[in-house]
Amino acid sequence: MRFVLPVIVVSQFFCTSLWFAGNSIIADIAKDLNLDQHFLAHLTSVIQFGFILGTLVFAVFTISDRFSPSLVFCSSAILAGFFNLGISINSIGSTEILLFRFLTGFFLAGIYPVGMKIASDYYQKGLGKSLGFLIGALVIGTAFPHLLKNIIIGYPWEYIVYITTVLSIIGGLAILLFVPDGPYRKPVQKIKLTQFMKGFKNHNFRSVSIGYFGHMWELYTFWAFVPVMVSSYNTRYPEINLNVSLLSFFIIASGAIACVFSGILSQYFGEKKIASLSLFLSCLCCIVSPFFLFSSSIAQFIIFLFIWSLVVIADSPLFSTLVVQNAPEESKGTSLVIVNCIGFAITIISIQFINLFSDKINEQYIYMLLAIGPILGLIALLQNKTIPIARVS
Repeated sequence: MRFVLPVIVVSQFFCTSLWFAGNSIIADIAKDLNLDQHFLAHLTSVIQFGFILGTLVFAVFTISDRFSPSLVFCSSAILAGFFNLGISINSIGSTEILLFRFLTGFFLAGIYPVGMKIASDYYQKGLGKSLGFLIGALVIGTAFPHLLKNIIIGYPWEYIVYITTVLSIIGGLAILLFVPDGPYRKPVQKIKLTQFMKGFKNHNFRSVSIGYFGHMWELYTFWAFVPVMVSSYNTRYPEINLNVSLLSFFIIASGAIACVFSGILSQYFGEKKIASLSLFLSCLCCIVSPFFLFSSSIAQFIIFLFIWSLVVIADSPLFSTLVVQNAPEESKGTSLVIVNCIGFAITIISIQFINLFSDKINEQYIYMLLAIGPILGLIALLQNKTIPIARVS
């Protein structure tokens, strides 16, 4: 039991490195295939779409509640790694790349939310703290391909694909071999096609879900466009020449620290209060972003992006905890999956929304539109007075 959380955390990190593997090498792929600048948005959106369809299938058929979550995690990690490897095929076209990224996203649905389900089967007290570590691993895994790109500079971009594939397989096998089904797992024997919607009948569940959806409107679009923000700064101030890949890694990965600390703080001040504070601060970052994204002070620019990265993700483990706490007892795994499904559907809309207006709105002001989600999420959270504020454990 003592080693369960570290194994889940490391496995989650290894497997979620697949998520932005394509984004880290998009410039190389675009150069090889003569693709336009909008391919980044399409590449990010298609893996999100795959994840959405995957989570929908997993939710409708209650897979993580009916079958061993550890087996589901391992099988998904191996299949996701296999399809990730597909983009390294010689003479591949843009359509095939999008297809392989879609399939990778589909099987990520058996990794990220199922990893949280496994953690909830082991840890009922202090779940926010445990999920803080788990989602911190997701953050580092998401950022890791950017670091890899900087480390293996000068080597073919396919090496990033090979490394992330191997890591995913190792992570999946580690869960299967070292993390048996948890003591609080309550398996479901029959398929109930409407079970995944049951949680939304509960007012508290709806409120925390809407808060999570507002958080997701901002999060993945911010992550996807961090390299764009840094590149744009280089264009504005060419004499500075920031290392886009390395800085993007550190900015995104720094969010892992926020996940851990928000999980710890939630034990003393409550998940709702810390999540609301984080959502407010990230909303504020969206609104004030024009004052910092092209600041003549490089220190102001970099510090601002780090602060934004910390607050944009700090509420993620807390929303997952709130979803689990307010979900029906017999379908916690399925409830997590369907909320993830809807949340990631929103990320596609957000990414394409920013992409659509990128030619119409000055890039200095475009990211103010990300404040829409946090504002709606805060309204849903603060209007509900019945969610417990303090949860000391």
